[in-house]
Amino acid sequence: MPERRRWTQHGACRAVLLLLAAPLGLLLLIHPGSMVGADGHYSHPLLMLVMLGICSGFIHGLGFTPASVWARGLIHPLLSGCLLGYGYWLLMQASA
Repeated sequence: MPERRRWTQHGACRAVLLLLAAPLGLLLLIHPGSMVGADGHYSHPLLMLVMLGICSGFIHGLGFTPASVWARGLIHPLLSGCLLGYGYWLLMQASA
C-alpha cells in the first residue's frame, strides 16, 4: 500500500506554488517598477512580505522540506500561497 502523504507534499501543490511564484519573481526581478503604488512609491514592508511568499513558493515548489519546526512554518504552502495571492493583488492595484 502506498504511503499517505499530506496534501502539502503532493506534486500538484508544489507545482501550483512554483507556477505562482515564478512569474511574480521574474516580474519583480526584470521590472520592479510595476509594483509601484498609485502615489509613485514602493511599500517596502508589503514588498518584503510578497518576496517572502515568492521565496517560500520557490523553496516548497522545488521540493525542499526543512527539518526545523519554525522553518516549516515559515515555508508552509498556505502562508506562501496567501502571500503570493497578495502579491498578485498588489500588482493588479498598481496596474489599475
